[in-house]
Amino acid sequence: MSTVIEQAVQARLITAAPQSRAIPAALRYDRTDPLAVHLAFPPAASLDGAEVVWTFGRDLLAEGLRRPAGAGDVRIWPCGIDGAVVEFHAAGGMAVVQFAARDLRLFLSRSYAVVEKGGEARHLDVDGDLADLLREA
Repeated sequence: MSTVIEQAVQARLITAAPQSRAIPAALRYDRTDPLAVHLAFPPAASLDGAEVVWTFGRDLLAEGLRRPAGAGDVRIWPCGIDGAVVEFHAAGGMAVVQFAARDLRLFLSRSYAVVEKGGEARHLDVDGDLADLLREA
């Protein structure tokens, strides 16, 4: 089984304009970084024309599909019958993006097949990460 899960998803950028804008995005999960989810938006979706990647906890995504979650740069909450909203905060402003919750649940389910929920610690390389930190210091 692959140690990396990637899934294309469709998102809606919620704007102050009368209509939201559809944008593609990609979710990524890697067994070597078992606590994290990566959400990438292509260059066309950003203000500066560069790909934007947000990294946040897999547990945050799971919790945000059930109830409002997050207090930092990434906040997630359920919206409507099958929606989920992800709010991103950065120094330059914020963005609000809506997803189909079923797409996010499918991604989570696929990630749990790679690393079971609660089993993340068995896939961490604490010694290797510590050695990398010390080498960089």
